[in-house]
Amino acid sequence: MDPTELAGRFAAHRPHLLAVAGRLVGPHAAEDAVQEAWLRLARQDDPDAIDNLAGWLTTVVARIALNQLRARRPDAEEPEDLPDDDPGAESLAVSADAVGPALTLVLDRLSPAERLAFVLHDVFGLPFEEIAPIVDRSVAATRQLASRGRRRVRGLPDAGASRAPAEVVSAFLAAARDGDFGALLELLDPEVVLRADPVAVRMATANAGRGAPELAPEVPGADAVARVFAGRAQAAVPVLIDGVPGLVYATPKRVVSMFRFTVVDGLVTAMEVVGDPRTIDGTEVVFT
Repeated sequence: MDPTELAGRFAAHRPHLLAVAGRLVGPHAAEDAVQEAWLRLARQDDPDAIDNLAGWLTTVVARIALNQLRARRPDAEEPEDLPDDDPGAESLAVSADAVGPALTLVLDRLSPAERLAFVLHDVFGLPFEEIAPIVDRSVAATRQLASRGRRRVRGLPDAGASRAPAEVVSAFLAAARDGDFGALLELLDPEVVLRADPVAVRMATANAGRGAPELAPEVPGADAVARVFAGRAQAAVPVLIDGVPGLVYATPKRVVSMFRFTVVDGLVTAMEVVGDPRTIDGTEVVFT
């Protein structure tokens, strides 16, 4: 690639890179991080081999910023600096508007890895699978980093304090109705699994335009489950299902579908959506 063309392509991504670095290390250090990313791009033997330049640059800038944060707080976490010359698997291109400047001050409460996981995921929408190699953690551990960061930003206690299942289900329903993706993640265990029987899947597909969640036979992981329910469940109501808090869709005459919840230590670890009328008829449902 011609150097002039390469510089032009980099310039096109520069505003996004400054936004990412700015949220991670502040505006002044962001300029240094973005400039370093340009130098590393310019040193590449074959820039044309980079299939996703936006993702490659985002990953490089994130790693440079993480090392800057760790240099500021050398006692914040145990891992050594990551080798950031090669970003490894290229991240998907992302875009997001800059968030309020007050957030930058709040982010100073977080450890470097928490800050990076929270900002890249919650602010810029990068999947945890792409953030995990940057912070040198498993995907599940990276979700927990973002979760801890999210709670600390909101001034909430750590997730160890257990809430009653009824409170968790009520909060889940409110977050789903409001489309509050972050709040849903706070209520879901990272390894949560959503399962739905064939009848429930068919009904949800038929009623997707009327607010029903987009179900599949099995949906693993907090991210995926939160995306199923965000902005949905408008007609669901809280009940006791065989004595356990849950949700149902119901008409005046019958229960159409049930949402069973398994709650452990204040987090939803499993959900089951039941639409089979025979199963529903054999279940005790008490409206609360």
